[in-house]
Amino acid sequence: MELSTIWTIALPPITGAIIGYFTNDIAIKMLFRPYKPILIFKRRVPFTPGLIPRNQERLAQRVSDTIMGSLLTPDEIQNLARRLLKTERVQAAILWLLQLFLKQIRADKEQKTAKILADILRDLFGQSLPRLLKVLARREDFLEDQINHIFEQILLEFKLTDAQARQLADWLIDSVIPPDILRQALIDFLTDRNIQVIDEGFREKTSGTYWVVANIFGLRNTLTRLRTFCLDEKETANTRLKELLLSLEMRNRLRDWLKSLSLQNLPISTVRQLRKTTRDTVRLYIQESGSEFLQEFGQSIDWEKLSIVIVNRLQSSTTFTGSLDLISQELALILERYLEEDLEKIVSEAIPILSIDQIIVEKIVATSPEELETATEGIVKSELQAIVNLGGILGFLVGIIQTIILLVR
Repeated sequence: MELSTIWTIALPPITGAIIGYFTNDIAIKMLFRPYKPILIFKRRVPFTPGLIPRNQERLAQRVSDTIMGSLLTPDEIQNLARRLLKTERVQAAILWLLQLFLKQIRADKEQKTAKILADILRDLFGQSLPRLLKVLARREDFLEDQINHIFEQILLEFKLTDAQARQLADWLIDSVIPPDILRQALIDFLTDRNIQVIDEGFREKTSGTYWVVANIFGLRNTLTRLRTFCLDEKETANTRLKELLLSLEMRNRLRDWLKSLSLQNLPISTVRQLRKTTRDTVRLYIQESGSEFLQEFGQSIDWEKLSIVIVNRLQSSTTFTGSLDLISQELALILERYLEEDLEKIVSEAIPILSIDQIIVEKIVATSPEELETATEGIVKSELQAIVNLGGILGFLVGIIQTIILLVR
């Protein structure tokens, strides 16, 4: 066979394969290249830059619309949120945050947490609690149950022990009503007016032997002389009063009376009235002076030192660290109940705020054509190469067909 005949048969398939292979390869490259427009005499050369760099913004918008319209719909986002916010995951996240918070407190050398707690307590006792107390104290049933409980469990059951009664009796005899104070009390009581009233009353209301004594001797002179004796003979009067207290065993009598003193011995009606009076007195005091008391009480406390003590105690408290699991579980359940009711509303409000579609557009536009080409080749490298190879095969087949046509002719 002649060489020209061989070239006539072989050249079309070879040429077709080469053209088909390189044409597809060039077409794929032209999707991304050239990356920038080529200018000749200030006029852009056609097909520059590549198809994707030239339409990158429009492509980004199409991709964003496709993702938001088909993939990230509100329903899909809700399902995704439900899967992410399962109780177990939320509980684990909250527990991790609580443990991280505890570690942060332990590592806090400047006691920032204690300072924050001190400010909270200072505001609570200085401003918030007094205002709240003013509002609550206006209610008729304010602290009613608490005061009744204290009255019944403490005041109603309270009785002095023998030692307490003895100490209180000694204090009353030695400090409250010593002989000198008793003497002065007698002087203040035995005024001319009181002596006259006692004498006249004794004369009018006695009978028999006492009437004779009252009307013949009377009490005026006796009481007047007693007052004069207390005024003129102070030391002697004090001594006689002291002897009188000892002879009457007033200390023991007072001790026995104090031991027997109990609200349970009073009539039921009296106890009820006393309980009501106690409740009204406490409520009235809180209404009038409760806020000022709390403010003064708050100012008298060093909240910084107290907060440091509280924080240090919490750090070493096994009860606090052991309750983190329970706290995280309860918070997770609360969040779950809240999400069950408002998840759809939250998602509908979150989508515009997050601007996911705009983020997708910005990310694609900000990506350079080189990176887009590298990413695309990394994903579909084998498929793109298959297209190039397919072009070569198709070109080769077209060449064979041309050869057959030539041979037929």
